[in-house]
Amino acid sequence: MSVRVKKAISKTLKGLALGLYLAFALAPILWIFITSIKPPEDIYTFPIKYWTEKPSFDAYRYLFGFANFSRYFRNSLFVTFFASIVSTFFALFSGYALSRFPFKGKGILMIFLFFTQMIPAYLLMIPQFQMFSSLKLTNNLFGIIIIYIGLGATFSTIMAKGFFDRIPVSMEEAALIDGCNRVGVLFRITVPLLLPGLAAIFSFSFVNNWNELFTAALFLDSDSKMTVPVALYSFISKAGIQWNVLGAGIIVALVPTMIVFFFAQKYIVAGLTQGAVKE
Repeated sequence: MSVRVKKAISKTLKGLALGLYLAFALAPILWIFITSIKPPEDIYTFPIKYWTEKPSFDAYRYLFGFANFSRYFRNSLFVTFFASIVSTFFALFSGYALSRFPFKGKGILMIFLFFTQMIPAYLLMIPQFQMFSSLKLTNNLFGIIIIYIGLGATFSTIMAKGFFDRIPVSMEEAALIDGCNRVGVLFRITVPLLLPGLAAIFSFSFVNNWNELFTAALFLDSDSKMTVPVALYSFISKAGIQWNVLGAGIIVALVPTMIVFFFAQKYIVAGLTQGAVKE
């Protein structure tokens, strides 16, 4: 068998594998979308109808009309975007400090940061709720933002330190020798090189905050303060689930994360592969 034939077979097998993976990944989303445009009488038929002869977007109109989903969507965008921006900004400075400045107990601090990632968030909910209740921050979007920042800051810091470690220190030392101060080095030299890494940190933080349910469900009890995951959960918990409306809500909830990854995908890949060239 010639080398050309082997390469052709290899490419074909890789294409088939990627095609199967794509089919398995998109099949649930496609099924949810089809359910969202089905009239109720087609959802409960047997045998199952994989397509409907009467597609309708009434579920989406109901979602943004009677169900007031637009308010939940705005709440989620506000909370998620603000918390992700602050977490990324915090990780920029904390990651830089851990990567560039030696200090006593640095190794122990890193072990502690990794250890906190093994603690289930559920263990923190009761003391968090008691503390935030005393501070009058329950049923408050800013209270949720503070919690999300705290939950995401450690992981973002660990990621940022890894990205900083991959950037050659010699570039910063050269700028310092030329008379640039430490802050100038950070924002003029290091941050432009770190933009792919910051995009990756922001994207992961955005997705985690957008999909978070349990903390928001515990701290938010007002209909006007609900986020998208809490609203979708309330649709399920109510008597008589409207599957087409629930499917429409899931499809709409997927849109922001898909947009974020669509625009940030090349930066995420660059950030995760950053440092392939060694000093």
